Amino acid sequence: MRRPALAVALLLAGAGLVPAARAVQSAEPPQPAPRESFAGTTQVFAVEVPVQVVRDGEPVRGLEAGDFEVWEGRRKLPVVDFEVLDLGAPPAATAPPAAARRHFLFLFDLAFSEPRTVARARRAAAGLLPRLHPSDLVAVATYSATQGPQLVLGFTADRRQIESALASLGLPDLMFRPVDPLRLVLREVLGAGNAAAGGQPRIAREPLAARDPLSEANDPVVSGQLEPVTAAVQQSEQAALRKHVDAFSRSLADLARQIAVVDGRKYLVFLSEGFDSSLFQGTVDEARREEIQRAAMDGESWRISAEERYGLAETGNAVERMLEEFRRADCVIQAVDIGGVRTGADQGLPRVGGRESLLMMARGTGGDLYEGYNDLAAAMGRMLQRTSVTYVLAVQPDRAAAEEEAGYRRLRVELARPVGGARVLHRLGYYPPEPYADQNPVEKLLAAANRLMSGEESDAVRAAVLAAPFRAEGEDKAYVPVVVEVDGATLLAGPQPATLPVEIYVYALDQGGAVHDFLSQTVVLDLTRTGAAASQGGVKLFGGLDLLPGDYSLRVLVRNGANGVAGVRVVPLHVPAFADGRPALLPPLFPEVESRWLHAREEGEDEGVKRPFPFFLRSQPFLPDAEPSLEPGREVRLSLVGYNLGSGDWKAEARVLTPDGREIPGGSLEVTERRRGAGRGPDRAVALYRPPALQPGEYVLRIQVAGASNSVRFRVAGNFPGGQGF
Repeated sequence: MRRPALAVALLLAGAGLVPAARAVQSAEPPQPAPRESFAGTTQVFAVEVPVQVVRDGEPVRGLEAGDFEVWEGRRKLPVVDFEVLDLGAPPAATAPPAAARRHFLFLFDLAFSEPRTVARARRAAAGLLPRLHPSDLVAVATYSATQGPQLVLGFTADRRQIESALASLGLPDLMFRPVDPLRLVLREVLGAGNAAAGGQPRIAREPLAARDPLSEANDPVVSGQLEPVTAAVQQSEQAALRKHVDAFSRSLADLARQIAVVDGRKYLVFLSEGFDSSLFQGTVDEARREEIQRAAMDGESWRISAEERYGLAETGNAVERMLEEFRRADCVIQAVDIGGVRTGADQGLPRVGGRESLLMMARGTGGDLYEGYNDLAAAMGRMLQRTSVTYVLAVQPDRAAAEEEAGYRRLRVELARPVGGARVLHRLGYYPPEPYADQNPVEKLLAAANRLMSGEESDAVRAAVLAAPFRAEGEDKAYVPVVVEVDGATLLAGPQPATLPVEIYVYALDQGGAVHDFLSQTVVLDLTRTGAAASQGGVKLFGGLDLLPGDYSLRVLVRNGANGVAGVRVVPLHVPAFADGRPALLPPLFPEVESRWLHAREEGEDEGVKRPFPFFLRSQPFLPDAEPSLEPGREVRLSLVGYNLGSGDWKAEARVLTPDGREIPGGSLEVTERRRGAGRGPDRAVALYRPPALQPGEYVLRIQVAGASNSVRFRVAGNFPGGQGF
């Protein structure tokens, strides 16, 4: 598993591949970013509104865009796009939009809960996972009186990582920052099973008392580890308890504002025993309530304190402000009274007023309270069913009005024609885009992870990606070098600071959404020295992944660290099972001829592991173009690399595909030289390729050799003689 680079390069034009130096300490403060649209461009200002229509506890299906009306005040907003995610229908060929996916944040309350009930609540949460849809995303967090909310795992579809986060709950290492900067990976996938093809790899976890980290036998161990974290509030007196509740309200309000950046409907599964609700609504003791009532009727109200009768107004206001933030974040609190999962000798008195505080949090956001359930999956089954159909309406607000009137903008969604007994649940409103410089680190983290996991491509910052799997000697996993080329023109569009951080994230996901490896790097550019070179070319990163055989979706996100503008590229990747003897061809590799890039190389490889450089042409190392620029009729040299391709001469064939998949004449391709690989090493060949007459644009070159084929994207620029621009 790759570690992210913590120190990065100050790169100079033409510097070649060099280890990253320390980041410049005299960086100028980032310039405020121009307002972005919700769609990620400056031309379209759109808000995605997830909507669920429920009747008698069941989702209403079959609605269309014309069945909905969206209002902002008295203004009816035009619906410019419409999509449906029905979790009961067969899986679609394309990934669902991010705004349609359900997001579940499991928040374990370590402040107002007994350690033993928290230990058992882990199993209750794990039992819910099989009931979730594969498109659902889950995050795990804790709340403690000493540290506030702590994000353990970001929103991910990787069920193995989620189970690992639940199994590790409360362990000391989770109090420290994980190696993955986007919080999508806690544990490395181990073992020789073909995980990407649906196998069952093992997960590296802490050694616990039993083989299953979530087994009941481990509860005493976990309880003991949680004791110091949960002790502070339990030993508090009433005055101190009020401070804890006020701090809790402020912290969760901050959490709500942070997760508001995540697209889609969100559900906070709050696993807690609750806090004393008398702090904001007065005593909950029925006998005492009757005494207060009699005293009021007898004219002896002076004997009763206002706090005991009505609660503390300040605390009540703080709790209500917290709930309003969750409503604005389009987040429903599903409260789970984990006191109900006690068994046997652990049965005891419930926390005073705890049920009422949990009920208030749930109802205040449109959620439910679940109590007395050991089987959380069964308890939440109805909620999962009624939220299984989501309609996503993209609407266009009045951009000028939204920018002139800062603050929250309320929305109202209605059905254009009545559906008897139906309830419409929808996003209640939106905030105009917040300048990137004003966002806190957690908001930036969640926004990046959300965009990467969504799989929705964007060229706001354009990037080209090349990944070529090589057989690793003596290992089950392949070594997959990755080349990422970041276009300087889109990266540097608009005003930029003198020192610019460029964030690059590469994650390999299997078909089930599990993350198998990642790399991340922040490249710091001194634009006073490299600005011209960066704008004419861009940044080129060389790194690598270690992957088991199988099919992956390579997600690459590049973000301007000063203004937050980001691009996403999704690349399919097949890693061959080299040992099975089947022919395998890597993507065609075009060496750089005249580099226009600022080069950077991945840092922070685990335990100092150094892979041999994989790219050679006639024994000379080279760095390939991720997306070569070719000129019609002009011959270029390329490298072909393969495994199990036989001992005879290679006869290579070339085909060219247009972006819409149409095949056109592929030009001429001739293999001029072949070198056999030593041992289990690859065979390498040199070939000459002459592209056919092509108009400027992007194409795919597919080459076939000895029964194996692979492809690379290339572009035809408009600067060749007689050519036309894009």
